[in-house]
Amino acid sequence: MSKSQQAYQWIKARIASQEYTPGYRLVLGTIAGRLDMSVVPVREAIRQLESEGLVTFERNVGAHVAMIDDTRYRQSMQSLSILEGAATALAARRLTADDLVRARELNRRMTDSLDDFDPRRFTALNQQFHAVLFAPCTNPRLLELVEAEWARLGHLRESTFSFVPGRAQESVREHEGIVALIAAGAPLGDIELAARRHRSATLDAYLLHEHPGEPLGLLAD
Repeated sequence: MSKSQQAYQWIKARIASQEYTPGYRLVLGTIAGRLDMSVVPVREAIRQLESEGLVTFERNVGAHVAMIDDTRYRQSMQSLSILEGAATALAARRLTADDLVRARELNRRMTDSLDDFDPRRFTALNQQFHAVLFAPCTNPRLLELVEAEWARLGHLRESTFSFVPGRAQESVREHEGIVALIAAGAPLGDIELAARRHRSATLDAYLLHEHPGEPLGLLAD
């Protein structure tokens, strides 16, 4: 990777992990010193992160991690619904029996965690589960887009399940349904639709909780 890409990945990872929280000031010289590079590639990385909505930059003020934006959260969830659905369908025929065992094991751990619910742990397991299903996707650009939206969501909202914990129980049931479709060799369109509806349902649950009375209409069937 170029130095600007190294800086981009380094900063982005700290935003996604919540080490750099919303409003955190990004001092270019300090970051450059930690990465043992000049300020130029760090500035280029900041510009890229700004274009993705993860960082804000104001003249004479500097760069900061972007504040939580409810609209951006909705947009990322909508985008991820489409992207992840497509990636899961494209990966379906390449998943091995061991992959499906791994996915079911992760889903079992998520189910077991419901009695002593920790939204952050559940979200981490949820991300691992979906990563197993879409990892063999043969379109690397699509995978990049999926991973970018996951990182964006990690910044925008620590866990949707913190707001609507009841959604977690529905989520694990839907996971098993998606795995069952893949194991049965279902049509790829059915797998894609199930994955899309699964993501859509999480956003719908959030909207019903946070904005009751607003129309949902995330994705038309």
